[in-house]
Amino acid sequence: MTGENAVGFGALLRQLRLEASLTIEALAESSGVSGRGIGDLERGRRATPQRGTVAALANGLNLREAEREQLLAAARIGRNPRQAPADVRAFPRGIDDFVGREHERTRLAELAEQASLGRSQVVAVSGPPGSGKTTLALHAARELADRFPDGQLVLDLGGMDDEPRAPAELMLRVLKAVGVSDRDLSKAGPQGHPELYRQALAGRRCLLVLDNARDEAQVRPLLPGSGAGMVLITSRRMLTGLEDVERLPIGELSPTDAAVFLANVIGKDRADTDREAVAEVALRCAYLPLALRVAGNWLATRTGWTVRRLADRLALQERRLDTLAAGDIRVSAAFDLSYRQLTPDAARLFRLLALVDGPDVSVAGSARLTGQELFDAEDTLEELVETGLLGSHQDRYRLHDLLRLYARERLGAEESAEVAAAARSALHRWLLETAVVAGRWFDPDFGPPPPTWQGLVPLSTADQAREWLQAEGVNWLAAYRCAALQEDHAAVVEVAEALHWFSDQWIFWGHWPEVSATATDSAHALDDPRLEATHLNLHAWALLVCEGRHHDSMERAAAALEAARRAGDLAQQAWAHSYTAWALSHLADYSAAAPHNSEAARLFEAAGDLPGTLHAMCSHADTLLRAGRYEESIAEHLRTLAFLDQAGDRIEPHSAAFNRTNVQTSIGQAHTLLKNWEEAAEHLRTAVSLAHAGANPGLESRALIHLAEALLGGGHREQAHEVYSQCLALGNAANPQHLATARERLAELDHR
Repeated sequence: MTGENAVGFGALLRQLRLEASLTIEALAESSGVSGRGIGDLERGRRATPQRGTVAALANGLNLREAEREQLLAAARIGRNPRQAPADVRAFPRGIDDFVGREHERTRLAELAEQASLGRSQVVAVSGPPGSGKTTLALHAARELADRFPDGQLVLDLGGMDDEPRAPAELMLRVLKAVGVSDRDLSKAGPQGHPELYRQALAGRRCLLVLDNARDEAQVRPLLPGSGAGMVLITSRRMLTGLEDVERLPIGELSPTDAAVFLANVIGKDRADTDREAVAEVALRCAYLPLALRVAGNWLATRTGWTVRRLADRLALQERRLDTLAAGDIRVSAAFDLSYRQLTPDAARLFRLLALVDGPDVSVAGSARLTGQELFDAEDTLEELVETGLLGSHQDRYRLHDLLRLYARERLGAEESAEVAAAARSALHRWLLETAVVAGRWFDPDFGPPPPTWQGLVPLSTADQAREWLQAEGVNWLAAYRCAALQEDHAAVVEVAEALHWFSDQWIFWGHWPEVSATATDSAHALDDPRLEATHLNLHAWALLVCEGRHHDSMERAAAALEAARRAGDLAQQAWAHSYTAWALSHLADYSAAAPHNSEAARLFEAAGDLPGTLHAMCSHADTLLRAGRYEESIAEHLRTLAFLDQAGDRIEPHSAAFNRTNVQTSIGQAHTLLKNWEEAAEHLRTAVSLAHAGANPGLESRALIHLAEALLGGGHREQAHEVYSQCLALGNAANPQHLATARERLAELDHR
């Protein structure tokens, strides 16, 4: 092993020579050692020299005492036959069926290349319990073995044990593994081991895996200061206190990789017999590698079981963690290790997070659950993130699906039903109260919250209100459903009415029909015909716009008209006529729609309802467009724009922007149908800009589709392709029909 063992000495010799600004020839002259011999030593082509040669080189370099001892120690290590480090082939089993992690493996290979150039690399792989951190590190060590010819060392730091291993003990194990003699260890003493450690690793191209680290204090003494080596640290904690570290956080596998993982464990033939069941097992395991391995082992040892049988068993949430156990391996046991290390506040918050209905939670929501102040809640959340029990993205925090089940178990075991109910009630109450304030930002009769309002989240702008409502959509909807189940009818109708105008900003969310139908039932229970008319109309709108159920929408609108007449509410009568006209227009019954449009306009004017009047004008112009009366439609839409300009700030800015976007889109659509391509594109570009500025992807997708059609008509094929792609990029918040159209058109353009 002359070549490999000499690398440490040779690298140090070259470093000292360069620091002394000497060429090989100059050192040969000053030391009496041949230039060829020095070159072979530096390149690792020659066995480490005896003490006399080392002394001559040290004299030639004019080394200080400390540097001389460093060079002599490196030579002794090089001559010691016990120095061979632990070989990667001795790594534990469980890495042969490794799948996925392409991004992480590529990044590790890049860092290994940098290390081989003499830039020492330290990488921290962090992730929740069972995410496969150790497996990734061991697999990487095997893949990168040729980059580290002096070997690979693996140290289990015992971070999850009650008494994790001390840095001094770990350091001593490394020194012995790389061949530092007992005489040198004794001479240096414990206080000198850190310096020996740094010298030993600085002169070697080693890969050191520090597995299962507890915290920064355990790891920091084990990090070499320089050299051509690489250190891989795995820890459930993020180890944020470490500096100059490349961080690789990992989570669950992709659904495809998870299915491949299971197939590798249970056999491809068996997996192929029921791929749907394999996909379900992977989903129930939340794509967590440890859970997948347990599920795979379960099936591998129960050959009489079908994959479907296990999938059905895992479908029972209350039994899932119990099912995910094979022999002495239990998924919940891995979670226990981290949970036991939490502070009392963090453990309590972890349990209470099981009460969150949606996939994630904010700092404010967590504060409502626990009763903590905002800053305290944020600190507690960050403790959970640091320990790997909670994921975070921007200002949202998320429990992994299996960890949510574990948190629910701990909640049931450690908290009373009364405490859990009180925490859930506090969260729901806050969600509904905040939803009302945020939703009213878009209501022409309200706008921003009053100066006296004090909340846990900033709602000083409409953008902040929109962002909160969308981020908390699943959570406030769950609170809304709970209020309905508890027959809190006043709260239900208040929330639904407050959110009506906001719904135009988020049309394709998918839940507005449910929101309005629930509110209609609550309004009926309150025996208030005005409220009932209001929410019947909102339901008519949701059925028409969100689901395209035109006849059902007219039925609701007719019921709203009857209730509005009983209440003597002119505005709600007008809305009922307007929604009826809108539905008839979609059904191409333009002659029937016209009188409803006229009656709506008359009633809105009589009620002094400016937003309603604006809506009636837009509806009439759109009916003309659908009827093929394009010139008249353009004239009516231009009249609507003039009305908006004249109304000024009497119409809420959000409502004005929404209607301007629709008007510009409709004018552009009419010009397209008239084959006025340039005029069409001009109006539609304005519509796209307005919709984008208003953060309304539903309207933006509509404008983009029509803009692309106008560009195609004008012969601008490449520009149209770009616009269709822009529409697709809006994602699920856009109109699904427009997204489908964009996909079809792009496919056609790509195949021409």
